[in-house]
Amino acid sequence: MASPKIFGIVLAGGEGKRLMPLTVDRAKPAVPFAGGYRLIDFALSNLINSGLRQVVVLTQYKSHSLDRHVSQTWRLSGILNAYVASVPAQQRVGKRWFSGSADAIFQSLNLIRDEKPDIVVVVGADHVYRMDFRQMIDAHIENEAGVTVAGIRQPISLAYQFGVIETDPANPQRIAAFREKPTDALGLPDSPHEILASMGNYVFDADVLIDAVTRDADIENSKHDMGGDIVPAFVDRGEAYVYDLNRNDVPGSTDRDKYYWRDVGTIESFFDAHQDLISALPVFNLYNAEWPIFTQQLNLPPAKFVRDAAGEVGAVIDSIVSLGSVLSGSHIERSVLGSGVVAESARIVDSIVFEKAQIGAGAVVERAILDKEVVVAPGAQVGVDHAADRARGFTVTETGIVVVGKGQTVA
Repeated sequence: MASPKIFGIVLAGGEGKRLMPLTVDRAKPAVPFAGGYRLIDFALSNLINSGLRQVVVLTQYKSHSLDRHVSQTWRLSGILNAYVASVPAQQRVGKRWFSGSADAIFQSLNLIRDEKPDIVVVVGADHVYRMDFRQMIDAHIENEAGVTVAGIRQPISLAYQFGVIETDPANPQRIAAFREKPTDALGLPDSPHEILASMGNYVFDADVLIDAVTRDADIENSKHDMGGDIVPAFVDRGEAYVYDLNRNDVPGSTDRDKYYWRDVGTIESFFDAHQDLISALPVFNLYNAEWPIFTQQLNLPPAKFVRDAAGEVGAVIDSIVSLGSVLSGSHIERSVLGSGVVAESARIVDSIVFEKAQIGAGAVVERAILDKEVVVAPGAQVGVDHAADRARGFTVTETGIVVVGKGQTVA
């Protein structure tokens, strides 16, 4: 029996309002992450590592930097009909933009019809995780499912944050109910203190997906959302199954990072995900060579650490420093620095600094996120006095994370 032909769709049109101001000038999947990556690199790396070779990225909101990143980074061999293609909203069914994730697929059905796959894998573009989708596809075929939803175990106390999957006691792989952010969620039969949260990843037979989004397009009160409308319709018919990430075996993974997954949709979760990277035994390991996370390889020199003008030696502790950065006499602790960052006699603690930021002599940056090309003047402070940060127009979250937008100067 021939192997099924598989087509990948990455939903990358989200605005990312909760990540403002990082998404003022870019789509959420294009937000830099972990120094040298973009958020979309994790979804695409999982698909490519899983053997998919025809993948489209559906874009809409402020997509220029995302489109450029996909075109420059994700170039596969056309000889083998392998591609990752960025596809903007085309308005093929009328003069309107995508009204939801299901509508994005409905308006892009020409892509599926042109490629004629047997199975379609639909994933989000803004989660940090590793997953072998081939194993999920095998489970989908074995169950003869209409849709298979990837689920990750989370504490029941966090159920209100997720789309929660409740399973059939007679068949733990069949979805009995799909509930959006419930406050009275039921624990799993084998683990009463946990629930299965939807990861936003789905597997469909191609003809089934086409039929589902076409039907949904005609429903006036539908929000045209994959999790909110499409999946519940399959649940009602008894055709929805769940794939527990606990069943997934990714090469090179460890017990510590095996089932890691984060939705980095807020400033707090984005910040926390970076903190997960920097310990000696990280919760998420970027250095797994058997399942690499791919991105654009920049033509930059190595990071450089030197004494400052007064001959003082700096220190870098529990941190990630990217290519092209030059740190002279600076104290860097529990921080992630992007490419081309320059810091002179500065103190950077518990912070995320995007590419080409400049931090002057005597400056202090604590518990902050500095977007691309931010300039912190000599002696200036970020994250030390929140009242002063707010007065300068910077975002300060409830948990005290200060965000300085792209290209701003901290005087």
